Amino acid sequence: MGLTTLHSRFSDGGFYQFWLVVFALLCLTLLCVERYVTGKGKDKSKESADDRLESARPACSGSALGILAKKYLVVYAIVMAADWLQGPYIYSLYREQYGFPERMVALFFVTGFVSGGMAAPLVGAWADQHGRKKLCLAFCLSYFSTCVLSLFPILPVLLVGRLCGGISGSILYSAFESWLISSASSVGLSNGDLSTILGRATLVNGFVATGAGVFSNKLVATTHNFASPMVASGCLLVVGFLVIRATWSENYGTLDGSPTKDLWQTKRLSHAWKIAYNDPMLLTLGLMQTCFEGSMYLFVFVWVPSLQEATHSPDALPLGYIFSSFMISIMIGSIFYNLIATYTKRNEVDSSLTTHAKLSSLVCALSSLAFAACVSSKSEQVRFFAFCAFEACVGVYYPAQGMLRGTLISNEHRATLSSLFRVPLNIFVVISLMTGVSSARQAVLSACATILGFSSLMAGFYLVGKSEEVAVGNGAARP
Repeated sequence: MGLTTLHSRFSDGGFYQFWLVVFALLCLTLLCVERYVTGKGKDKSKESADDRLESARPACSGSALGILAKKYLVVYAIVMAADWLQGPYIYSLYREQYGFPERMVALFFVTGFVSGGMAAPLVGAWADQHGRKKLCLAFCLSYFSTCVLSLFPILPVLLVGRLCGGISGSILYSAFESWLISSASSVGLSNGDLSTILGRATLVNGFVATGAGVFSNKLVATTHNFASPMVASGCLLVVGFLVIRATWSENYGTLDGSPTKDLWQTKRLSHAWKIAYNDPMLLTLGLMQTCFEGSMYLFVFVWVPSLQEATHSPDALPLGYIFSSFMISIMIGSIFYNLIATYTKRNEVDSSLTTHAKLSSLVCALSSLAFAACVSSKSEQVRFFAFCAFEACVGVYYPAQGMLRGTLISNEHRATLSSLFRVPLNIFVVISLMTGVSSARQAVLSACATILGFSSLMAGFYLVGKSEEVAVGNGAARP
């Protein structure tokens, strides 16, 4: 069956269903290519000289890799599925079902980002000091509270729910990754093995997010209630809590994990800031995180109204299918990341640090072009494809950034610095959301395109330009 015939079956409002199928087929094809490429070099998968130099760790058995990957990926799939279930309909829940004006919806989002920004430094410090596993368990509880509170269309209750959601987001994007990197170090995994787990995590994330989008679409269609995905998300968080408690061991950013009397972690935060301030590469890493993830969070708020204002269809947009297309795009990006990482490692084209610095600079540049295309065109189809391109960049960004953080930031301050970088990120998002929302939507997208372009240049100069000397000098994680 040709594409034209298939497209005709999905015509009359089925544009998004058609491209969901196309992207799914493309993803499956790339997965087969990836399995062939990685399987072909299985017997030659010994750690490279660069990798050993950068990791400063002995080789470990494949069983340790498999055990850690299973422990992490099972939990990661559960918590990310819980997060993605809410994604397609959170805007519609507040705007359409509860009837809040768009400025009030923006306030809900701003509340989450403000709480996340304020909690981020403390979350990271507490994770390093008191244990990453404890903070991951706290994530399940706080995000479960968000799901429950979102079921009540009462302004103060919803605001409290967004407060919990912001804190949960800070934990999700710092403590889980820090737990993985520290656990990988403790069992002697190389940078190449860690890269494999991070790449698989992004791929798993795409799978569960795609399923979550389709499932939430069916759930809403069945229940006629935009809040039903929140209920499903809460159930998954309970499962995640039980799995973490049963299978994960604790790790810390200190040698003994002993608590201190410094509740607000001022000394740890001050020391971590001095480390970043005196290191241009870490400052560039923080800038890139602010620009890229800030744009990503703004994208969460603007993609629905941006497509709605461009559509000429009288029918409601199938948000779940669109969301699933975005998630498959992330998977496609993660597969490209795995192929590139495998090729460069096998052929020793660059050091691991240089490869990931180049990838980070490239994804910022491509993301900038994607947002620019969205701004310059009022076509619904062009915006959809531009958003898919941006999501593909997200699929490369997360494993690449995870490797950079694992290489450049020491275990002692990894969660602290990762969370500290989220403070300017949240400030940027809050300012953007408060600029007028619908009237300034194009300006916000233009700003995202501009800062991503700037971030790409800075990454190219400070990360790519200096990564070779770091790899040759001392590629191990720096203090």
